[in-house]
Amino acid sequence: MKSPCIKVCEFERDVCVGCGRRKDEVKAWKKLDKAEQRAVLAEAALRLLALEATGRRRQR
Repeated sequence: MKSPCIKVCEFERDVCVGCGRRKDEVKAWKKLDKAEQRAVLAEAALRLLALEATGRRRQR
């Protein structure tokens, strides 16, 4: 599965404001199996919604 990185890579409280993944998830991405990657993407989507709600999400 392709990485959800959008090349923003700025972290606020350990969460990337571009893709919503935590630092540990970014580092482990290539080692995760497909199910784990889908789970990370689902959690990241929730984090991005929270960042959008507070105006802290960054987009390219």
